Amino acid sequence: MAQSDNQTQNLEEMIMKLCICNGLPYEKIDQEGLKTTALEMFFSGYSRIVGMEYFPNLTTLTLIGQSIQNITDLEHCLLLKELWIAECCLVKIDGLQKCVHLEKLYLYCNEISRIENLESLTKLNVLWLNNNMIKNIEGLHTLQNLQEVNLAGNLIEKIGSCLDFNIQIEILNLSGNKLSSFKELTSLSRLPNLKDLGLNDPQYGPNPVCLLSNYAIHVLYHIPQLQRFDTYDVSEKHIKILVETTVLKKIMYYHMRVKSVHRQLRDRLEELKESKCRLQNLPEKKMKLFSCNIKHLERELAKLEMLDKTSRNESPRSKDLETENPVHDTEDTEKACLEKAFIQKINAMKERITFWNRKLDEIEKDYQMEIKKKKKSFNLVVQFLLMELETVGNVRFEEGLSNHPWFSSCCELIQSRFCTWDFRAYGIMGVKINRVFRVHNQILRLKFEEKFQMFLEKEVLRVAENHKEKMDYLFYVFNPKLPVKEKQLLHILEDGFQDLEVYTQSEKNEAVPLCNSLSICECPRIKFLKQQAKAEGKNKRDPDESFRHGTVIIAKVFLGCSAPVCAASPICQSNYPEANSVFRPWKFLGSDTSTSSNGLWASLEQKSCDCSSWQCEWFVFDHELVLPEYIAEFEYITLVKDKSLFSTCNVIVEEGKRSTEIFILSHDLQRDDDVLNMEPTVKVRPKIAYLDEKALFSVAKVNIYNQVQVLNLHGNSLSQLQNISNLKALRKLIISFNEFTSLMDVYDLPNLEYFDASHNHVITLEGIRGLTKLQFFNLSWNRLKKSWEVIKILYEHTPNLLSLDITHNPWYKPASLRLSVIGQLKALTNLNGVMITNEEAAEALRYIAGSNITQITVLNLDGQHLFKISNLEKLEHLRWASFSNNNLTQIEGLGSCLNLEELTLDENCISTLDGISKLTKLTRLSVNNNHLTSLEIHVFENLCHLHYVSVENNRITSLVGLKKTCSLIELYISNNCVSTNQEMYHLKGLTNLIILDISGNAIVWKQDNYRLFVLFHLPSLKALDGIRVEPTEGESARDLFGGKLTSDMIADRLGHSNFTEMQELNWATSNIRAIELVPADQFRNVYSVNLQNNNLTSFSGLIFLPNVKVLCLNYNQIESILPGQKFPNQVTNRQHLHRRVASSGYGQQELAKERRDARFGENLPPIMQSLEVLHLGHNGITDMAQLQLSRLKNLKLLYLQGNYISRIKGLEGLQFLQELVLDHNRIKTISQDSFAGQSSLLVLHLKQNQIRELKSLQPLVKLQELFLDFNRIKELSELEKLQVIPSLKVLSVRGNPVSLKKNYRSLLVIRLPVLQVLDGTAVNAEERLKADYQCLEQDFQAANSPKNSGFPALPANFTRQTPLRIANVNLNENINRFFDFTFGRELKEPLLNKSNKSKSRIPGIRTYNLQSIHVQRTLRQAKGASTNLNRLVHHSATSKTSQLNQSNQQEASQ
Repeated sequence: MAQSDNQTQNLEEMIMKLCICNGLPYEKIDQEGLKTTALEMFFSGYSRIVGMEYFPNLTTLTLIGQSIQNITDLEHCLLLKELWIAECCLVKIDGLQKCVHLEKLYLYCNEISRIENLESLTKLNVLWLNNNMIKNIEGLHTLQNLQEVNLAGNLIEKIGSCLDFNIQIEILNLSGNKLSSFKELTSLSRLPNLKDLGLNDPQYGPNPVCLLSNYAIHVLYHIPQLQRFDTYDVSEKHIKILVETTVLKKIMYYHMRVKSVHRQLRDRLEELKESKCRLQNLPEKKMKLFSCNIKHLERELAKLEMLDKTSRNESPRSKDLETENPVHDTEDTEKACLEKAFIQKINAMKERITFWNRKLDEIEKDYQMEIKKKKKSFNLVVQFLLMELETVGNVRFEEGLSNHPWFSSCCELIQSRFCTWDFRAYGIMGVKINRVFRVHNQILRLKFEEKFQMFLEKEVLRVAENHKEKMDYLFYVFNPKLPVKEKQLLHILEDGFQDLEVYTQSEKNEAVPLCNSLSICECPRIKFLKQQAKAEGKNKRDPDESFRHGTVIIAKVFLGCSAPVCAASPICQSNYPEANSVFRPWKFLGSDTSTSSNGLWASLEQKSCDCSSWQCEWFVFDHELVLPEYIAEFEYITLVKDKSLFSTCNVIVEEGKRSTEIFILSHDLQRDDDVLNMEPTVKVRPKIAYLDEKALFSVAKVNIYNQVQVLNLHGNSLSQLQNISNLKALRKLIISFNEFTSLMDVYDLPNLEYFDASHNHVITLEGIRGLTKLQFFNLSWNRLKKSWEVIKILYEHTPNLLSLDITHNPWYKPASLRLSVIGQLKALTNLNGVMITNEEAAEALRYIAGSNITQITVLNLDGQHLFKISNLEKLEHLRWASFSNNNLTQIEGLGSCLNLEELTLDENCISTLDGISKLTKLTRLSVNNNHLTSLEIHVFENLCHLHYVSVENNRITSLVGLKKTCSLIELYISNNCVSTNQEMYHLKGLTNLIILDISGNAIVWKQDNYRLFVLFHLPSLKALDGIRVEPTEGESARDLFGGKLTSDMIADRLGHSNFTEMQELNWATSNIRAIELVPADQFRNVYSVNLQNNNLTSFSGLIFLPNVKVLCLNYNQIESILPGQKFPNQVTNRQHLHRRVASSGYGQQELAKERRDARFGENLPPIMQSLEVLHLGHNGITDMAQLQLSRLKNLKLLYLQGNYISRIKGLEGLQFLQELVLDHNRIKTISQDSFAGQSSLLVLHLKQNQIRELKSLQPLVKLQELFLDFNRIKELSELEKLQVIPSLKVLSVRGNPVSLKKNYRSLLVIRLPVLQVLDGTAVNAEERLKADYQCLEQDFQAANSPKNSGFPALPANFTRQTPLRIANVNLNENINRFFDFTFGRELKEPLLNKSNKSKSRIPGIRTYNLQSIHVQRTLRQAKGASTNLNRLVHHSATSKTSQLNQSNQQEASQ
């Protein structure tokens, strides 16, 4: 009673305190409580919630820092919307079932271990359960209005699908938990409205997964809508782009590696297939030989029976004879014996065929087994790569090589823990390690190191070496009664040994089973497999193969405090509270047989070795102290030799020899010979090559078509059956062992019942029709491949077919062939010599029915035996579809799936991609292992979003269809028929292409330096053929292929390869350094080539272009016409020595250098005989002789300006040269042979050189234009030497020192009588008259003053005419007569007009137009000058005449 009063008093005190804290009068609580909507209590030590019945309208309740363990008394607060119970001692969520209006619930900093009893709070928006002891996310599936969830600071390890129903969540905090897998974070991508995510909030600390590499990238990629992540703003667009780019690179990298593994698998399978073909070669030949002989014997037997029947019909007299003829009886007996011999030999041969057929079956069985092993082995590598991708590289697998130290150590560890004595009962003598993978699991390693560090902190041991002694490498012990599945293996390597229930053995031990001996983990498995094989009645070979190969996981284990196992108690932590691990020695295993697992060891005999002293089985309680580090695959070496037919020793080396003693024995071959030599023997008949009417009647033994019922054409060389359709009565037709490739002639045979077309080369049944009564059809040993085509034809044209043999054909889909045939040909009773059972027929019908799609829920139809895609019209929102491993021949039925993004059609029989042209949103396309022959442009031109294409293992010959797939990033086209390097040019426009796999195509071995060739033309590639592209490879590619002008490059620019229409070739400024235009005949119409501003050092392949007339190679590095020539002036060191030593006589025997060069040029054969214009300006040429220009016999215009030429030479053979440009060089002198033979030269440019003397110009007899501007000519006497050029009309000497001298123009005008233009100015009549007048005035001065003879500016030796003494001059007459007497020619008025008008007709002059305004002005001045000249002459003549008269008068007077 007193206790009850105390409780009541305490309640009243708590309520009173609650009122005081909230400012409410306790006395009026009944009235005030109804008005109160919010209550709060902080750090008051409340043990429970009381007094809520006074506050029925409460909407907000806050309790912080109390001692509340359970939620009570809230059933009165039905309007409660916000509840805070934080930092209390709450251990369970309960008592909130009636608070259905609750919107915000804060239960952080408590001791809650489970999320429960929240199902009724459907209006809850905010839930805080942070800083509790929650291990699992659960009980939230009904809270679909949740927008903010805080579960930070708990013990959560997995997310899974617990939040899939809470799609409204916008803010989620999971920091400070135990999330360690990226897969768990990926689950959050199913929350479409998630904007704020915390996994590493500084307030709570990180999850283990946050310490892994690429953690943030992984989250932001899978949850792109995040605006805030781990308290950081990640809303910027560039962050998302960076993340997406990084992840896409990783995805493509791993896809490339997976493709590489698949390619390696294909190579191995091809090797196996080749081995299989070699192994099958001998049995197949034997079977064909016996089959052919059987056909021969059957034909002879049928002939014998027919003769016997005929003879009986033709002997009616035997009925009338009373006594039998003994001779006739003897003949009958001989015929019966002969028939019996035939039948015996046929049966013997059939037995041999059966024997060799069994051998083929053995080969096929071993082949399939090897394929299975290879696929399993390579698939494991693929799974490893995919795991690396999923974990963003935090779980990596490294395959060991022989040069890796860790690989050797691992192999030594396995060998050291193998005891031969333990395996002797199974015939095992050793173990061979095939491969080892090293596991780099950063997630498990962090956990291991954390636990190990915690152990060190708690452990009392002080010596660090003691801890190292407790670290060991042990083998994981699988359950021997369960096969090691790949999924289980991958789970252990990724997540460790955390799910103990999965891996415990029959003893239900709650620990990780390990051992330090291969015997402990392998012998139970081998024994179990032996017993299982024995129980199933398998032969001796099968169990050996089942246990021969094994897999073992080697884990790094910290044993900690260990204890021996107690036999009486189960192995669990509760029975060994102080131990981290327990162990059971080998001796204990050998003696204890109380449990089922130990019973496996009871039968082992007592060991004679001492291995048992260290062999132990260990059990570790904490799975985080067991770190898987290696996985090894091995095989046992047994006393019985490996019987696999595909081992290296079992391949047939030579045809006709037995492969191994196991496969083919000598007595088998001898038995074949004996059977073939059995009596009777059949004579070889001549083969029929053409079946005409005569041959047909001869074989059928009839005279008319309608009598032919049986036609046996076995063993001939026929390829056609002309007029066979005329045999309407034909019932049996045999054409085996011929040369038929098709059966198009076999049609409209209404009575044909038996048709044997075996052992031919038939590839199609097209043409067969009208065989309505056909019952037996033998198509074995042909070349049929397309099963769907064959089945369709047989279904339509052979409705009554009962027996069909289609064995030994290279079918595309052999696995599903039998069921497909049985399901379609319903009348069939025998297929390939095997009767069709009712069960098999029913299964075939189900098989065919499964190929009709009616309803689709999940569109993954791999391996569903589909022949056609249909009924997809309603799947308008379909985004991903896979139809791999079916029988599809074309893509159809996808026209309505316009939103399809990924399409997989691997392992079908598709020959065209026409059905995908409308799928404009397609991003990924995989059509591997089909029958594609081309990639059409119209299919891909609209697929602008396509970034992944895989068409491996087809027959594609061209890549032109991919030219417009500009978004393409990955292209896999290995094992096709791409053979020309021109196909690479179709991919040059794909600037986004970074991964290309084209291995297994003919281009790989046809193109020299194939890899560098591809990298040169596709420089954006990051990986080629599964191998990463190194930066050095790009440089090597540029060095090797850079600057090569090829036919393919030209075709790529033109868009076609019809080069015969080209007339001009313009590749200026293209970094070309070599030319390879082959075949050159394709460019026969090219007459103009422009390759200036490139890097050519020779004419390279241009010399083969037959009709080039104009060649521009300015701004290159031309050294010679042909590359790599050694010219005679490039003497050896010995020749230099002889030259220096006069006594050797070597130098005296040589010609002069100029003569030697000339002779060398003359002896070379001519090239490019159509070339007329050649531009070689600015090439750095120093020696003209090295150019071999004399070989260009028909060259007319040669431009060599802007080089470093110092001597003019090497022009001897250019007899038709008309213009030569040598401006801007370093020429100093003109040697005697510089212009030898240049009698046709019309124009010569020598501007801006270093010429001082003008000599050796005599050969230039036809030269009309000469440009000597800016040289070093000083003396007028040098200009006088130009008079040896009689035809010179245009001359320029500007910029020379001599041009500064007075009257140099007058000199040139006088000495060059036909000169028309000088220094860019026309030589007009006025200038020429003025020059003549100066010459005349000089004559007069010379006559009167001998000392001062000559023009002031003319040399002293200037030639003068003899002065005339004139007695009487009539100045009124024509002045022409005066010029005729004085200068020896007549001055005519038309001279000025002629000189001015004829300029336009002077060839080669381009810069002077005498019809310009300046020339017209000059003409007017010239006319005025002539008038003045007349006056001047008249005045001079008058004065001189008067002087002469005066002097004569004086003489006469005297």
